[in-house]
Amino acid sequence: MHDLCAHPDGIYTVDSGYGRPLLAAIHIIVHRGRAAVVDTGCNASVPRVLAALAGLGVAPDAVEWVMLTHVHLDHAGGAGSLMCALPRARLLVHPRGVPHMVDPTRLWQGTAAVYGAERAFSLYGRLVPVEEARIVAAVEGQALELAGRVFEVLETPGHARHHIAIWDAQAHSFFAGDTFGLSYRELDVDGRAFIFPSTTPTQFDPNALHASVNRMLSRSPQAMFLTHYSRVTDIPRLADDLHRLIDTQVAVARAARGDGVARHVEILAGLEQIVREESERQGWLLAEDAVLELLRDDLELNAQGLGVWLDSQKARLPAAEIV
Repeated sequence: MHDLCAHPDGIYTVDSGYGRPLLAAIHIIVHRGRAAVVDTGCNASVPRVLAALAGLGVAPDAVEWVMLTHVHLDHAGGAGSLMCALPRARLLVHPRGVPHMVDPTRLWQGTAAVYGAERAFSLYGRLVPVEEARIVAAVEGQALELAGRVFEVLETPGHARHHIAIWDAQAHSFFAGDTFGLSYRELDVDGRAFIFPSTTPTQFDPNALHASVNRMLSRSPQAMFLTHYSRVTDIPRLADDLHRLIDTQVAVARAARGDGVARHVEILAGLEQIVREESERQGWLLAEDAVLELLRDDLELNAQGLGVWLDSQKARLPAAEIV
């Protein structure tokens, strides 16, 4: 099994193998002999999930749900392939994500636009469609069960408009995808986690993200299960940091001058400075260069997402208000 980690309440983390170790988590919930999988990683992650299920004594036909927090390919790229291996599972996804699971062509094109076609294919391979009859559109407040264990869907836009979080009543915890940010275990200090917002392209919305974080916080969760990376606690402190860093990143973007590459470079430099300041604040033990290397891809994507958001704000302004 690939880095299988057990948590309370029958929850397990599998390292998806995406990018590097401890970058992207897949979560498996086992309850009364039945199972659910939250997020799938990419196609190359599927053997890891199946090996983990086998190691836990769960047969493929005992998996009832594959739940996607959203359809970015580091979360959902392996969904079609995994569904082929799980004959009884239903796929839960936001309604905006349903057509992309049935026909992933546009999803692939959008990913290739961000990464470039060659790198996108090396990361994700060929996307496999899912039969529409096996897909359940996730709507706000929807309840679903796993052998009597109740889960609830919350719409949590901000990172993406097609994002949901899944409330696990038994664990009193959320499977939060990317809405509650990124938290890498390499930067833990004496077990104390950190958090950093994910503002990736193309649907970042800071106001919606603040609201989604507050909605989740209102349930006083004991833990958040993040895709990047897995279980964190001390939720009120992390939420405060998340709100602060959303605003700080937005301020960096608003202060950037020009357009295109020049603006992107300026935003990226501002994000790197935020990381330097956060390293001092949090007391991270890694050297500055090592921290920046660890976060390099995330900062690049965050800078792209902030640029897209800036352009969307300009597009909404009357012509006389655009300077």
